Amino acid sequence: MDKQRIFFAVIKKGEIAYVAYCPELGVTSQGSTEKKARKNLKEAIELYLED
Repeated sequence: MDKQRIFFAVIKKGEIAYVAYCPELGVTSQGSTEKKARKNLKEAIELYLED
């Protein structure tokens, strides 16, 4: 059974793209829209937790 974990995300609009940051893990990502930044951060967190 997969465990589900919840992390906070801080998303800010930068000059060029949206920047998404997870303060608990120190993982950062970005995207051209807020939705893409959130999706990219989710993928980055999943990769981070695989190790």
